[in-house]
Amino acid sequence: MEDEVDRLVAAWRRERPDLDVEPLEVLSRVSRLARHLDRARRLAFSEHQLEPWEFDVLTALRRAGAPYQLSPGQLLTQTLVTSGTMTNRIDRLTKKGLVERLPDPSDRRGVLVRLTDDGKERGDQALAGLLDQERAILAELSHAQRSELAALLRQLTAPFDNIPG
Repeated sequence: MEDEVDRLVAAWRRERPDLDVEPLEVLSRVSRLARHLDRARRLAFSEHQLEPWEFDVLTALRRAGAPYQLSPGQLLTQTLVTSGTMTNRIDRLTKKGLVERLPDPSDRRGVLVRLTDDGKERGDQALAGLLDQERAILAELSHAQRSELAALLRQLTAPFDNIPG
């Protein structure tokens, strides 16, 4: 079965035979798949009236376990945004009733961000919808193929995910 990447690689091999275009065979597919996954994620989240960034914050809090709270600094680490962006996001999620700010008992000047019951429910529902979308994307692969693909992608992403700082 041929795909769009096969066609663009063939065109580059014809037009630029002096270049080794083999990386395109893998990374162009990863890039195209990322775009399809982004569309599927947006669809899953929109069905629960959530934006992708809202889902990221809600699920970071949910993964923290009961009582589903983190400091803004911990949220920054998990979502890879600036402190100004995180403050804005917390403000917006608070207005929607999905999170609440609480005083940090271990730091009188600090705050904790806690998931509300509504935030927990919406995040859980959106996660279930996302997993349905992702299962559909992976449906053509066997369990063994999914495991192999996950291992290969881990090998590529781990160096980026483990850069200090």
